[in-house]
Amino acid sequence: MRALTGMIVMIAVAAASAGCAQKPAATATVIEDKVYSVTPDQVKVKTGIVTGEITEMKVTERVEQGSGRVDSAAKLTGKLKLTNSSTDQAVRLVGGKLLFIDAQGQPIKMEEARTEPAIKFASSYNASDRLDPGQDMSQQVDVEFPAAALTAKTLKEIRIELSYVPSSYRQETGHFAVAIGGQ
Repeated sequence: MRALTGMIVMIAVAAASAGCAQKPAATATVIEDKVYSVTPDQVKVKTGIVTGEITEMKVTERVEQGSGRVDSAAKLTGKLKLTNSSTDQAVRLVGGKLLFIDAQGQPIKMEEARTEPAIKFASSYNASDRLDPGQDMSQQVDVEFPAAALTAKTLKEIRIELSYVPSSYRQETGHFAVAIGGQ
């Protein structure tokens, strides 16, 4: 009986030791940004009475180091500056979109699960969707980028389509007679 009890104690100690032993640390996957340069990285455009400039353009994709597995799909980022070049019309910015054009002049399709690259102009207390004559505004661009356009010599151009509502703008002066102290 003593031998059996000793054997049970020894098995229990061995099991506890094995269960409490340190497990090898799991290796963390390293995700890195893969940045593709856009050449040129700044362009000027004109759409009717609105002129624009997109600067600091780059495409970034998040990739798992070692395996090359895409963690986050490619996005085009940059800074958009729009100016109302009219002298007598205000503009209310409605929205816009970017089109990625291939070497044959055809739009490159976005993958099925991805959203179209739209530009939204928020109207809030700090930002306005209205541009008076000569006025400008700037905002960040952060849109989905088609994976097919990442291969060399596939992307030929980027088009920007803006939707805006022009309205006549007039500034007039009114005159009125006044008197101080009953004069």
